[in-house]
Amino acid sequence: MSTSADVGTADSMTAEPDGVATSGRRSWRRDERWRRLLARTSWLWPALLTLAFGLRGSSRPQMWRDELATWSAATRSTGELLAMLRHVDAVSGFYYLLMHFWAAAFGDSPMAFRLPSALAMTAASVFVVLTGRKVFGTRAGLAAGLLFAVLPSVSKYAQEARSYAFVVLAVAAANWLLLRALERPTVRRWLPYSVSIALAGLFHVVSLAVLVPHAVVVLLRWRERGRSRLPLGFAAAVVLAVLPVIPLVLLGRRQVKRQISWLSMPDLQNFVDLWHNLFSSQLVSGCVLALCVLPAAWPRGRRRAVEIGLIASLPILLVWFVSQGSVSYFLDRYLLFTVPAWAVLAAGGLTALRPRPLIVLGLVGTALLGIQDQYALRTANVKEWADEKGAAQIVASGYRPGDGIVPVRGDKRFMMLDFAMDVYLPRSVRPTDVFQAETPARAHDLYPVDCAQPAVCARGFQRIWVLTYGGVKDPYQEIPKAQAAVLKAEFTAVRIDTAAHGLAVSLLERKPDAP
Repeated sequence: MSTSADVGTADSMTAEPDGVATSGRRSWRRDERWRRLLARTSWLWPALLTLAFGLRGSSRPQMWRDELATWSAATRSTGELLAMLRHVDAVSGFYYLLMHFWAAAFGDSPMAFRLPSALAMTAASVFVVLTGRKVFGTRAGLAAGLLFAVLPSVSKYAQEARSYAFVVLAVAAANWLLLRALERPTVRRWLPYSVSIALAGLFHVVSLAVLVPHAVVVLLRWRERGRSRLPLGFAAAVVLAVLPVIPLVLLGRRQVKRQISWLSMPDLQNFVDLWHNLFSSQLVSGCVLALCVLPAAWPRGRRRAVEIGLIASLPILLVWFVSQGSVSYFLDRYLLFTVPAWAVLAAGGLTALRPRPLIVLGLVGTALLGIQDQYALRTANVKEWADEKGAAQIVASGYRPGDGIVPVRGDKRFMMLDFAMDVYLPRSVRPTDVFQAETPARAHDLYPVDCAQPAVCARGFQRIWVLTYGGVKDPYQEIPKAQAAVLKAEFTAVRIDTAAHGLAVSLLERKPDAP
């Protein structure tokens, strides 16, 4: 019995360690499965957060003049749009065509026009995660995506019906695809990179400045690894990408005076200001800059940080120097495509911090620093200082069939007040534009052609709504002199409403003795 007991005791003694080992292996496998699941889905959470920020409050701000230009271009027929692009805004043509087909499918409301930008910025966050993961690891990839999602400038342009979110998407994809091609430089990996660069150029030609740091990174890797085919493969990919953009560049150069002549040569102060504007927040920009410096003190990530730092900073330096000539391209939204690289670099610094809770603290702190700016981006008049939607409501409340309308143009035509009325007036309220001789579509231009003989154009109208900027009780402020003379001679102001901030809405009625 003692023998049996001894044997039983021995069995029981050996069974416990086996159970502990088995339990430990199961626990390790369970933890490993969770880690793998987190790695595979690390892109999902930043994408959802970016989309949430992009959609929240996006219908509240009124459309500003550039968005109104998008609306005007995209709601024309395909033939009218192509005719316009031969004269003006060719550099935005690819985006306008995209929005033309989008509007045909999903409508032309402000919310519908802004949704594609939110989706594009959401997709960009995925490539930010992938780039951060490839450069600094899974934790840094997740941090880069979350940091990108909470940046106020990301929300701002996710809620704007312009091409900038698509440029960010194309360049963010190109950054990741370049790093992927450098690992295995095959045709199958260079081709997607070419497509992404071509799309970036088609959405905004200034984004091609990213090719300079990409070339530097390729040369650094080539020097390090000695792969003779690396520069050749990159050069072939770039040539293939640039070919479809060349016609756009040539046409855009002929139109440059109409497009960006208002931009002045940048000085050093503009260079400093750009940093704050790039993130739409002074506090957040300072925080990002501090985080971007950290990888330089991290030996294990220093070389990779240099590469990402070049991709983030070199385009800004290049565009600043190029803009010292006769034409300036130095504008924060034109350089928004550098933000994904800045987010990756900042995440590399953030995840180098110890202890680990500092990573969470850094992300939460950055988000909190930007809360006030995030709120400001969603106010009604953040994009345009005048309450154009309110002015439209005033007109609609007193409208009668047969009424005319005179939205101020002249020197203020770039404000596109006439387009704002088209957007915000109900479909059943369609006053005739009194002094419009040709619509923008018929004129193949962004702007309409004004009537050469205002007195002739004003005949037949008994009531005319006049909209002028300034919010003062002057129905004729900034109205072209010839038009104002006819209105003063033949009409009397019976109502002047300044309830819409920054605008005066006047109702004129024809004088009894007027012809």
